[in-house]
Amino acid sequence: MSDALPIPPLPDLIIEPLVRLALTEDLGRGGDITTDAVIPAGARMRAVMTAREAGVAAGYDAARLALRLVDPQATWTTLVGEGVPFSKGTDLVRIEGSARSVLIAERTMLNFIGPLSGVATLTSTFVDKVAGTNAKIVCTRKTTPGFRALEKRAVRLGGGVNHRLGLDDAILIKDNHIAAAGGVAAALKRARASVGHLRSIEIEVENLDQLREALKHSPDAVLLDNMSTALLKEAVGIVAGKAKTEASGGVRLETVRAIAETGVDYISVGALTHSAVNLDIGLDYES
Repeated sequence: MSDALPIPPLPDLIIEPLVRLALTEDLGRGGDITTDAVIPAGARMRAVMTAREAGVAAGYDAARLALRLVDPQATWTTLVGEGVPFSKGTDLVRIEGSARSVLIAERTMLNFIGPLSGVATLTSTFVDKVAGTNAKIVCTRKTTPGFRALEKRAVRLGGGVNHRLGLDDAILIKDNHIAAAGGVAAALKRARASVGHLRSIEIEVENLDQLREALKHSPDAVLLDNMSTALLKEAVGIVAGKAKTEASGGVRLETVRAIAETGVDYISVGALTHSAVNLDIGLDYES
C-alpha cells in the first residue's frame, strides 16, 4: 500500500483564468443561441460523462470549475476518481442542473477532461512499462501553452513525476548553455555560485567525457542525452550514486523498458504532453 497522499486539485486561483478564457471563447458575443432557442428556461437535466475507451481520468478540477462558473447551483458527482484506471463504457461523472447550464458548459468540460485524461493515460502506459525497475517517468516543458499546470498534474495522476515546472524553479544547463558559457566546468561553476542551497542543478551531457568533467563539480543531477543503452549503463556506473541520473531523448514505449534497465533514476518523456491523444469521453443525457 502506497503512503503517498492523494493528488489534490489545482487551486481555482491558478486555473480560473484559463477556464474563463475557454468559456468566453465558446460563448462568443451572443451566448449559446442554440440552447437559448430550443431549451425552456426552467428545464432541468441530468447527464453522465462516459468513457468511450479505457484510460485514466484527469482534468476534473478544470471541468468542475467550468460548470460552477456557468451555474453555481449545478451538482457534480464523481463516480470514478482521477488517477483510477477504467474500462470502456464506464460512467465517470454525473451532473445535474439547469439544462441550459449543462449544455453551455458541456464542450468546455470535455475539452479539459479529454486531453488531460489522454496525458494521464499515456503516462500510466509508460509507467507500467518500467514497473519493477528503479526508474521514474518524468515529463518535460513541452506542454500546451496555458495548460502546463494542468498537464503536469495529469502526469502525476498517471503515476509519473514532474520535472521542473518552468525556468524559475531549478537550474538545467543544456547544450546551448554549455556552448555559450564556454564549457561544462565554466557553466557549473557559475551556476553553483549564483544559487542558494535549496536550488538543484542539473546538467546535460552528450558523452562520457562531458560526464566525467561535470562530476568534478558535483551537480545534483546529470541528464544523459540521446545515449545508447550501452552508454547509459556505463554512465550510471561512472556516476556511482554521486548524482541523480536522467535519460532523455527520443524515448518511446518500445524502448523505455531497456532504458530503465540500465539503472537510470529518471526517464524524461516529452511525448507525455506533446503527443498524448485526446481520450474519447462523452457527455450524454440521462433520463
